[in-house]
Amino acid sequence: MGVAAVPTGALVVYAVVLAALVLFVSELIPNDVTAIGVIAALVVLEPWTGVDAETAISGFANPATVTIVAMYMLSAGVQNTGVVARLGVVLADLTRGSEFRALAATVATTGPIAGVVNNTPVVAVFIPMVTDLAEQSRVSPSKLLLPLSYAAILGGTLTLVGTATNILASDFARELIPGRDGIGMFEFTPLGVVVLLVGAAYLLTVGRRLTPARIPVDADLVEEFDLDDNLAVLRVREDSPVVGVPVAAFDEAHAGEVTVLQLRRDGEAYSVPDTDQRVEPGDELVVNGTLQAINQLATEEALAQRPREDVTEGTFADAPTEGTLAKAVVPEDSQYVGETVEETRLRAHHRTTVLAIRRGGDLLRTDVDARTLEPGDVLLVRTTPDAVAFFHDSRELLVADESAYDRLVSGDVAEIAPLSPKTPIALGVLAGVVGVAALDVLSLAVAALAGVFVMVVTGCLSSADAYDAVSWNVVFLLAGVIPLGFAMETTGGAAVLAEALVATERVLPLVGVLFLFAVVTGLLASVITPVATVVLMIPVAVDAARSLGANEFAFLLAVMFASATSLMTPVGYQTNLMVYGPGGYEFTDFVRVGAPLQLLLAVVTTLGIAVMWGVGGA
Repeated sequence: MGVAAVPTGALVVYAVVLAALVLFVSELIPNDVTAIGVIAALVVLEPWTGVDAETAISGFANPATVTIVAMYMLSAGVQNTGVVARLGVVLADLTRGSEFRALAATVATTGPIAGVVNNTPVVAVFIPMVTDLAEQSRVSPSKLLLPLSYAAILGGTLTLVGTATNILASDFARELIPGRDGIGMFEFTPLGVVVLLVGAAYLLTVGRRLTPARIPVDADLVEEFDLDDNLAVLRVREDSPVVGVPVAAFDEAHAGEVTVLQLRRDGEAYSVPDTDQRVEPGDELVVNGTLQAINQLATEEALAQRPREDVTEGTFADAPTEGTLAKAVVPEDSQYVGETVEETRLRAHHRTTVLAIRRGGDLLRTDVDARTLEPGDVLLVRTTPDAVAFFHDSRELLVADESAYDRLVSGDVAEIAPLSPKTPIALGVLAGVVGVAALDVLSLAVAALAGVFVMVVTGCLSSADAYDAVSWNVVFLLAGVIPLGFAMETTGGAAVLAEALVATERVLPLVGVLFLFAVVTGLLASVITPVATVVLMIPVAVDAARSLGANEFAFLLAVMFASATSLMTPVGYQTNLMVYGPGGYEFTDFVRVGAPLQLLLAVVTTLGIAVMWGVGGA
C-alpha cells in the first residue's frame, strides 16, 4: 500500500506516535511527561487527530486508570500487614545453604503473590530478603535477583489484577469487541499458570546457567564499589590545628571535598556529624573523598595517613555505633529521582551519606553530591537503623538491610517481619474485591474502590499511605497514551498498520500471524513501556483479526500476554530496572537470559490461545 492511500489524519497520528517513541526510548524526559505532551499534541492537532479536549483527558476517568490507582492502594494495604515480608523470611529460613532451593523458593513465592498484589511492591519487599537469602546460601545475589524480577512479571499473567496491562486490555476488549464486557477475573488464568510454570522451569534450568554471578559471593561493599582509593583512615598528630575542634565542625569546613564518616578513639567509635566530640591527639578519622583531596587534607591539617586497606565494610559494621554501610536502590517513583544527592538532604534529614553510585555498568565515585539520581541507581550509603526504617516505610529508597541476616540466624522471625493486627482484615478485603469482581457483582473498578474505602476506615491503610502508594508517573503515562489509542482507531491509523500485518497471511498460516503479533508486541514493549505498547498494538491487532475473519479476542490476548512478559531489557519493565543495579547486571545480561524466554513464551502463549480460544472467527 502506498503512502498516498494512508489517511492524512493517520499520518499525523503516526508522527505523534513516532515522536513519543523516540522520547520513550531516549528518556530525554520522563515517560509520564512525554504522555502529557501527547495529550497536548493531540488536542492542538485536533483537525487531523479528531481528539478534542474532553477526549484527550478522558484517560484520567477511564475505568482502567481508576482500577489501577485503586489496586496500588490495595497492594499497599496488604504490604503494610507484613505478610509478604514474613513469607519471604520464613522461606529464607527453610532454604538456607542451598542455591537451587533458594532459587526455587524465590520463583515459587514471587510468582503467585504477584498474581493478586502489584508486582512492583512485591519486588521492593523481596530485594532485601533475596539479598540476605543469597548470603545464607553463599551464592551471588545476581543469581537470584533477575529470576526474582522475571517471576514477578510472569505472575502478573495469572489474574486480571496481576498487572496494569491486563486491566487496560480488559477495557479495550469492552470497547473494541462487540458483545464483550471486558475480561473476567480468572478468564485467562489457565494460560497464565502455563506461562508461569514454563517460565519457572526455564529459570531453574537454562536460565540458571545463563544468569551471571556479577556480584561476588560475600563481596565487601568497599570492594564492590571500588572505593579503596576513596576511603582512608587519618591519625591526628599532636601538632594538628584541628585538635580541640568539634569533629562535626571540621567535617562541615571541608564539605564537598572530604567527608568525615567516623571518629575512633580508644576502641570507641562516633558517627559524624551526629557526635559532639572534639578532636583529640591520637584520634583516627575515617574519611571519604578523592585520593588527591585526602592527601591534600592530610598535608594541610597535619594528619598522618594510615594504609587505605584498613578501611573495609567491617570498619563500619564492627564499630559500636549506629552508622553502617548498606546498598539502597532508587525506585522509579521515588521523590529523589531528578534531584542531586545534595538536593535530597539525605545527610541532614536522615543521617545518610551517599559514598558512591552504581548506574548500570558505571561506578560513580567522584563529585557524588552533584550527581542527579535516576531510577535504578544503586547507592552505597553510610546510614542508620532509623533511616533504614524510614526508607522501608516510605519506599523512597529500597535498602538491603545487611543486619537482617544476623537476626534471621538468631531465629527472631517476628522481629524481622512482624505481622500487623489488621492482617486478617486486609487479606479479607483483597479476597473480597477479587471475589466480588469475579462474580460480576460489581465492576472491578467499583469493587477496588470499595476495598480501598474499607481498608482506610478499618485502619489497615491511612489515607496518606494510600496516596503515597500510587505510582503517579504510571497513572499519568496511562492516562496520556489512552487517547493516543483512540486517535489511532478513529483516524484509520490502526487499520492501515493492521492491513500491512494482515498481508503476511499470504506466507503465514493464521496462527503464524498471531505469533507475529506476539513477537512484535514483545519487542516493542521491551523498548517502551508495556502500557504504551498495549495502547498502540491492541487496536491494530483487533483490526487485523477483523480483516482476517479471525478471533478478535484471541489477537487481543496475544498482545496482552506479550506486553506483560517483556523480559529482554532492563528498561521494558519497572521490576527489571529495580534489580538492575543491585544485581550488578549489564544490559546484555537481560538480552542473554530474557530473549530466549521471551521467544519461548511467545510460542507458548500463541499455542495456548489457539487451543483454548481458537484463532478462527466464530
